[in-house]
Amino acid sequence: MSARHGRVAVIGNGPVGQTAALLLARWGVPVVVLDRRPERDRAGSRSICQQGDVLDVWESVGAGRRIAAEGLTWTTARTFYRDAELFSHTLGDRGHARFPPFVNLSQVRTEQILDERIAAEPLIEVRWDHEVTELEQDTSGVLLRCGARTFAADYAVACAGGHGDEVRRMLGVTFAGHSFDDRFLICDIRADLPGWAHERRFHFDPSCNPGRQVLIHPCPGSTYRIDWQVPRDYDLAAESGSGALDARIRAVIGDRDYEIVWKTVYRFHSRLADRMRAGRVLLAGDCAHLVAPFGARGLNSGVADAENAAWKIAFALRGWAGEGLLESYHAERHLAARENLAVTTTTMEFLVPHGEAQRERRRRVLDSAVSDPAARAEVDSGRLSEPFWYAASPLTTPAPSRAFAGRPPRGQRPRPGPGVLVPDVAIPGPDRTHVRELARDGFLFLATAEVDTAQVRDAVADIDVPLRVTSLAEIDGAGALASALEARPGEVWLVRPDAHIAAVVHEPSRHALRTALRRALGHPIGAPHQRGITRGLAAESEKEGGRS
Repeated sequence: MSARHGRVAVIGNGPVGQTAALLLARWGVPVVVLDRRPERDRAGSRSICQQGDVLDVWESVGAGRRIAAEGLTWTTARTFYRDAELFSHTLGDRGHARFPPFVNLSQVRTEQILDERIAAEPLIEVRWDHEVTELEQDTSGVLLRCGARTFAADYAVACAGGHGDEVRRMLGVTFAGHSFDDRFLICDIRADLPGWAHERRFHFDPSCNPGRQVLIHPCPGSTYRIDWQVPRDYDLAAESGSGALDARIRAVIGDRDYEIVWKTVYRFHSRLADRMRAGRVLLAGDCAHLVAPFGARGLNSGVADAENAAWKIAFALRGWAGEGLLESYHAERHLAARENLAVTTTTMEFLVPHGEAQRERRRRVLDSAVSDPAARAEVDSGRLSEPFWYAASPLTTPAPSRAFAGRPPRGQRPRPGPGVLVPDVAIPGPDRTHVRELARDGFLFLATAEVDTAQVRDAVADIDVPLRVTSLAEIDGAGALASALEARPGEVWLVRPDAHIAAVVHEPSRHALRTALRRALGHPIGAPHQRGITRGLAAESEKEGGRS
């Protein structure tokens, strides 16, 4: 495997694998996608809730607007306890964002749209009925065997899903966690339900499912997903045959005509790979982490994995970055997965309490929430998916005046600063672009009016990497972007190719600009970087002596 192959193998052709392939091709990288299935699954809605920033990623490969247009935008989340509505929450305006907070569209249709983009991309080759049976790697590449066929690649992205046990075994990656016995029933039905079309409804202990819960999500085409918690010994076939399933559905929707589109029973899992990088293979999506579905953190976090992996592999292939950038994939996305596990574990302890102490707490909170608004903050039906923040990343240069304040309140965004997604402000002009579109072409330096952009360009001119240097006023004379960033005089903002802010440099020197960019590329920096705190910047400056 000494020869370089100039391509990447993607194992698994679900939406995470599709996204990884499209993003790699966008960087000019040839991709072969290998999937063990004979063809794409056509049945079932599966993952339906697509978060706005994920739509933004898909738009970078030409699919986001179409998915948003075909999907159903829901704006209200209502929560009930028995016969009482506890509260309703209107999803907030995402400011300058192009996409709504959440759009519901079946995974089947999302995959079809992404397939159309793949079919139009000459750099992507898709191989169905190709199960990876052997995987070898050395310092120069990866060799994958699929029966009698062999595929060589520089790197691989493992997106084999939650059933990717063999792939993880070949990589020597463990998948610790739990598979829970609690069972849930999903029925996608088509029905006319006036007033329900743009609402997510969550029912605790309803009369139609006493002691358990029911979640209802609207989907396009007058379709609704109804998700019941059911007993551990629940038998879907028996209930379907006896007429009990019809009674179950009518207990929710009343005496209305309906059609069952899809039905299934599932259990949820909470698992995390010990490593999301194994040599030249990066693990993404359900192959790396499994979480409970409440909060829509599965597919949405998998797409973030795919974007993080794609630009870093592309930069490594082009010689623009080194080992540190690839290793940062594990550092960033493993921490994101741990955050998702922590959030969903807290949710599931409330939804499906185990032990008398948890059950008593849930009863107390729900009973109190009927009359006490203060108790309603403790009612947990799932904290909705949100982009992770890379404040603790080894690629991030901390800014003490813009320190990350921790997980924001539900429905709110972190203040702009290092590690956070840049606000997606529209850029005036004939191209009608947005800031994130500019960022996703390479690194982006944004300077306030007091900074000489020519000096910024000169400071980093010899660092071989795609980048753009511009002033905030040049691209946004109205000042909307500066306002969204809360930019201060004399600042330069460095934005990564995945639209996360890498640094905010105040009164930037040549050394500070170069150090921020080199750190964001994963190059070693003299002082240690721990938990988002870089020690001894002044000492580092003296050691490096302004070297360029």
